[in-house]
Amino acid sequence: MKKRIRSGKVKREDVNRRLAELAFGEANDCVRLILEQSPELDKLDLSLLSEIKRSEKGSVEIKLIDRLQALEQLAQAAGEEQEGMEDLLAALGKAGETP
Repeated sequence: MKKRIRSGKVKREDVNRRLAELAFGEANDCVRLILEQSPELDKLDLSLLSEIKRSEKGSVEIKLIDRLQALEQLAQAAGEEQEGMEDLLAALGKAGETP
């Protein structure tokens, strides 16, 4: 995926798949990061993690991405695809008409 981004070959389905992963993904690894003494960072999926704060007293606050925003963007993308399909079907219907 990183190679596609660098080369400029990211497709709409790549973006939609990633939005779905963010919208429906599990935050287990983000919690594991906080709770475990020595977590293996390279094995954790922290893609949902937005921010970590540790206070002077030792309390930890984690902030995750806005799932609602990811869902809204995913729904908008799905709507745009649906509109494109309706336009295509309308054009095909007109092409099949006899003058």
